[in-house]
Amino acid sequence: MINDENIPEFGLADKALAALPTVYKDDLFKNQVVLISGAGSGIGKAIAFLYARLGAKIVICGRKEDKLSDCASKIKSLFDVDVMIYPMTIRDPDQVNNLMDAIWAKHGRLDILVNNAGGQFASHALDFSIKGWNAVIDTNLNGTWYMMQAAMKNWVKNSQHGNIVNITAAVERGLPGMAHTTAARAGVIALSKTIAVEWAPYNVRVNCIGAGSIESHGFTNYKPENLPTFYSCNPMKHAGDVQDIAEAVVYLSASSGKFITGEVLNVEGGMLLWGEFWPAGKPDYFVSNE
Repeated sequence: MINDENIPEFGLADKALAALPTVYKDDLFKNQVVLISGAGSGIGKAIAFLYARLGAKIVICGRKEDKLSDCASKIKSLFDVDVMIYPMTIRDPDQVNNLMDAIWAKHGRLDILVNNAGGQFASHALDFSIKGWNAVIDTNLNGTWYMMQAAMKNWVKNSQHGNIVNITAAVERGLPGMAHTTAARAGVIALSKTIAVEWAPYNVRVNCIGAGSIESHGFTNYKPENLPTFYSCNPMKHAGDVQDIAEAVVYLSASSGKFITGEVLNVEGGMLLWGEFWPAGKPDYFVSNE
C-alpha cells in the first residue's frame, strides 16, 4: 500500500499526480475539447489532470458541484487551461442533453468523451435490493449510453467526428461480490463493440478500458477487512494507480489509437490471468482448510 507522506490514503495528492512522468508531449491535445464524467475525484480527476497537462480544454461533470469546483481550480492553477464544470447526473437523459448543448454553445465542438462516471458497492448477489441493483445498472449502463448517444447526435448534426472511451472493469471472468457492476460493465463493452461498427462511417471511434484494482479514494467504500484482496488479486501483487488508467485513456484517444475501435484495453496487472478478488469478502466455502 502507498505510504508516501505526500500522498493521502487511497489516492495520489494533486501535486504528486500532476508531477507524475508521462510519455506524452505537453501540447498533444492543444485546442481539443475533452469531456470527462465523474471527474470530481479518483480516476476521473486523474484523467482530467492528464488531458489538461497535455493542453486540452476540459469539461468535467458530476453530481457534486463542490468537488468539480475544487478539481477545476486545481487544474487551472497547475496547467492554466480552460475548464468548464457542469453539475448533473448522467442518469437523467434531459440533463445529459443540456450538458451537450452547453458544451457546443461554449466551444462549438467536442473532440473526446470519456465516460468515467459510475458506481457500485460490494455485496453478495443474494443480498441485492431492487433499488441497489437498479441504481448500479442505471448509472453504469444507462447513464453511459445517454452520454454516448447525446454526443453522437451532436457530432452528426454538426458534421464533426469524435472519440469515445468508456471506463469499464475487467469483467471477462466475473467479479464475485460485484454481480451488478459486471452486468452493467459487460453491457457497456458489448454496446461499445456494436456501435463502433455502426458509427465508423461517421469517423467516430469507441473503445473501453477494463480497469482492475486501481487505488483511489473509492477504496474507502469497502470494508477494511476486505481491502487486502485489492492488493493480492493479480500476479503483480499490488494495485494500480489512477495514472495507469489516465495514460491508457490518452493512448486510445490520441493518434496512437487511430486504428483502434471496438476494443477493450485491460489495465489490471494480469488479474484476468491469475488471482482472487473478493471485494465483498471470501465465502467460507472457498476458504482452504490447508
